[in-house]
Amino acid sequence: MLGLCCEEIHICGALNAKDLIVKILTDCGDTYEIKEYKRLTRLEIEEDPFELKQVRKGDALVEFSKKRVLFLYKLLMEKGIKPSVIYGDLPPEVRKMQYESFISGESGVLVTTDAIGMGVNLPIRRILFMSIQKFDGDEVRYLTRQEVKQIAGRAGRIGIYETGYVGACNTLDCQYIADCLEKKDTILSEAVLEPSEAILKIHNLPLNEKIALWSTRQEKLEYYRKMDIRDYLLLLESIKSYHLSEEIQFRLMRLPFDVNQTELLLCFITYVEEYFVRKRMEIQKPDMTAETLFSLETYYQKINLYYSFCKSFKIEFDEQWVYTERATVSKRINSLLLKY
Repeated sequence: MLGLCCEEIHICGALNAKDLIVKILTDCGDTYEIKEYKRLTRLEIEEDPFELKQVRKGDALVEFSKKRVLFLYKLLMEKGIKPSVIYGDLPPEVRKMQYESFISGESGVLVTTDAIGMGVNLPIRRILFMSIQKFDGDEVRYLTRQEVKQIAGRAGRIGIYETGYVGACNTLDCQYIADCLEKKDTILSEAVLEPSEAILKIHNLPLNEKIALWSTRQEKLEYYRKMDIRDYLLLLESIKSYHLSEEIQFRLMRLPFDVNQTELLLCFITYVEEYFVRKRMEIQKPDMTAETLFSLETYYQKINLYYSFCKSFKIEFDEQWVYTERATVSKRINSLLLKY
């Protein structure tokens, strides 16, 4: 929120974030308007555990890893049930194709991760939690109340399903979901703060040490907590041998890509070498290495990295190629999913 330079910002979220957002906006001297929305369809918890043989049209089966989603997707296909599939690594264009297949009735069932909870409005009759635990990057944990509500809330749609249903695979999971839906959310008390460009004004320390110092320094931040800087430090370590200015390092550090994915990090380092070391006026477009699902998804992310890198440093590039290639890769991914 604090880093967005816009005349008008629309923030969508749960009610437990309201007080915190108002504090931040008030501190910034911004004007704001709050609109609260109420659910218009009933939501009913199914007490009996769900079994896969009971799957019906309008069901959305929710798993919490790409591997489990694809396994479940394949299992349904083997049973003669054609589902749509959604998970985080899928490009937006592919998600749209999969959504449209579900909306049109071409596929009657949706297999998805918690990506379904991010504002998706689909004709889902029933949400089925195949698990109530997820890996959050650090540990496997139970879903929070708000995560359960976001996902479960996708069930039901006015004019199609006036009542939405929510179920799980065993009695204990059903009870956990019911408890989450009935209890109020804990009010959020902290927002995440990232290091700003002001950190560059500190002298006599390399950027990685400045960021580490910022992260560990005890400060009175009221209702903020400092972000996890591990990805920043990993990226800075990967380019330290190039001795780039701190201003450039700071901009590189903030490029939107997964530094923990080795292939993407190597692609990023190649761009740094091409532009800042070899002083090329253009950087090479990414190549597609194979036609596997993982390779195509990675290639799509490389295209996005290529786009972001060029945009950030005002490097000339074929923007139309980016749009066309992303659309082409998305169609290949969608076709591959249909044959999976």
